[in-house]
Order: sequence, then C-alpha cells, then structure tokens
Amino acid sequence: MDVAAEIRAALGDEWLPAIYSAIRSQRTRSYKLNIPKRGNEPHIQYTLLGIELKVGRKRFACPDLATARYLRVFARLGCSEFAIPYDISTISGLADQLETAWQRSLFLVETTVSSDLRAAALTKLVKAMRDEIMNIGPGEPMPLFDRETRQRGQ
Repeated sequence: MDVAAEIRAALGDEWLPAIYSAIRSQRTRSYKLNIPKRGNEPHIQYTLLGIELKVGRKRFACPDLATARYLRVFARLGCSEFAIPYDISTISGLADQLETAWQRSLFLVETTVSSDLRAAALTKLVKAMRDEIMNIGPGEPMPLFDRETRQRGQ
C-alpha cells in the first residue's frame, strides 16, 4: 500500500487536505505564494516592521502570527496558491489544526517507515497532500458578498 494512503487512512478527518476542504467550504479568499514546489524550509521572522514568513530568499509580510503560521503550513507543502479564511478570528484555530495534522503526519512517517525509506516516503506524502490541495483549489480572489441587508428608513 502507498505510504500516503496509509497515513490518510490513519488520520481520517485529521488528514491535512481534509481540513483544507473544510476551510474551503467557508468564506475564503485566494492567496498566492511565489515559491518552488520542493525544498522549502519556511521560517517565521519577527522584524521591526512586523512578522514575516521567509521561504528561501523571499519574504512575505503577515499581519499577525496566526496568519504566518497558517501560511507556513502551505509553504512547507510547496503550495503556491491556496485559500485563506476571510474571517481573521478563525485563522488561529485553523493554523493549530493544520500544524497538528502536519506533525501527526510526520510522526506516522517516522514510526511506520524504515529509516532507509523515510525521505522518499516523506516526499511522496508531501506530493500527495499538495496534489489534493491543488485539486480542491484556491477559490475566488475575494469572497462574494451577496447577502441581503436591511436598509435604514424604509
């Protein structure tokens, strides 16, 4: 059986693309990172101008730590385009879920795969996650605001 399929089955609803699919069902906006698909080691940096996510030589300004943590998960996978929740109050909890799913995936790779095959298994796992996220898609650049509102003084 494929390593990614085993880990997907073991994690169930805590599989990272499954969490992303639930995020996409909410009101989101698309976000683009101009990063390569492989070899990313993202770091969160605290600068005088605020918080930045550094991927390779590129830096991306983030409004807060929760957003930087959320972006870091997708930068690790090499996703260049994905959705981010429009409601900023939910980003922190979602970043926790995504980071936990990532760490559990790494733990399962370390415990189920021999040390000789670990790097190849991790590469396959990341590719499977990235492909599923890309199939779900990033959504619209801005969410639709098509809700009815009441006008004053009718």
